[in-house]
Amino acid sequence: MSHQENQSLPLSGVRIIDLSTIVLGPLASLTLAGLGAEVIKIEAPEGDNVRNAGVMKHEDMGHVFLHGNRGKKSVVLDLKQPSAREALLQLVREADVFICNVRPAAMKRLGLGAEELAAVNDRLIQVTASGYGSRGPYADKPAYDDLIQGATGVPWLMQKHTGGEPLYAPLSLADRVTGLHVVYAVSAALYARERSGKGMQVEVPMFESVAHFVLADHLAGETYQPALGPAGYDRLISQNRRPYPTADGYLCVLIYNDKQWRRFLEAIGQPELFRDPRFSSQSSRSRHIHEVYGFVGEVMKTRSTREWVELLEKLDIPNQIPSSLDDLIADPHLRATGLIGEEQHPSEGRVRTLGSPTSWSQAAPAQLLPAPRLGEHSVEELKRAGVAQRQIEEMLATGATRQA
Repeated sequence: MSHQENQSLPLSGVRIIDLSTIVLGPLASLTLAGLGAEVIKIEAPEGDNVRNAGVMKHEDMGHVFLHGNRGKKSVVLDLKQPSAREALLQLVREADVFICNVRPAAMKRLGLGAEELAAVNDRLIQVTASGYGSRGPYADKPAYDDLIQGATGVPWLMQKHTGGEPLYAPLSLADRVTGLHVVYAVSAALYARERSGKGMQVEVPMFESVAHFVLADHLAGETYQPALGPAGYDRLISQNRRPYPTADGYLCVLIYNDKQWRRFLEAIGQPELFRDPRFSSQSSRSRHIHEVYGFVGEVMKTRSTREWVELLEKLDIPNQIPSSLDDLIADPHLRATGLIGEEQHPSEGRVRTLGSPTSWSQAAPAQLLPAPRLGEHSVEELKRAGVAQRQIEEMLATGATRQA
């Protein structure tokens, strides 16, 4: 069953033209496909840059592309050629949503600016995933995940937390945070269009999205004017906030409320510490968080991981043995909920897949198409959009399109 056949999913019947590359836009359209939308991925003749990122069996089918582009159809268009531009406008005529991470000025030069798209479909929702908001002085700056992490203070926070050198978070944090902002923006715009009947333009910038993500935790004393202290949430950047070394491994532990602290201190034979000003209340522990976490770190070294897990479970104190990536892949909960599955890919063989984290009481999970080969659906979708067979043949001959 393809994803289009599940009519009970919330976005069933929504058609998305996705002119985005790498991680941010593809994550958004992948998530929307998982909610039932039909996604037509527009690629340049050389394909999405991320096709050749990471581990791969065959050229153009790297693991990052496979996981980010299930549930989509690949149509190749060389938008520098007039025939490809016209073909894109024909695809847009029947679409509900157009997602793009090409800078607006470049789209305008191609004759595919917001006004040109709205002229062929006034109900179209146009979502631009940009690096920086168009109203600010950084509007024309280039943006990639590493650069946005740097701009939003992530390496600085990592340095404060570890006491070492500034580091990037070892995942595509900026792209994936912003991609999820695109998902709710599309969903809300579709709802608004149901009421107004009109399309709209939505801008989702990376810098603002990740700055919001960071500052919601770390405005801290700078929340107040005049400031009550510096920016930075002490609990999150404390160098003692980390998986605690035990006698034979590591354990994540969060002793949070007064009841848990009282039980913990009694269990380790130091109940009198609950009268210590550093430990006696949530607010006092917050003020002395570095010392408090340091104390727990020293205590955790005195027993094995198994001993601590047994004791903390008995005390009803949250704990978790930290997972490796291999542990995560093999996790029985993720397999039971369907987040990790398998499929037979037509060119790549048996591959692991990542499903949707959400589930819906009135809908079966989406059964997404495998990630497409470059141009796999070009001819099929151009015909469907009304492009004449002779024109398609000319486009194939000139390289304005290609098929797998």
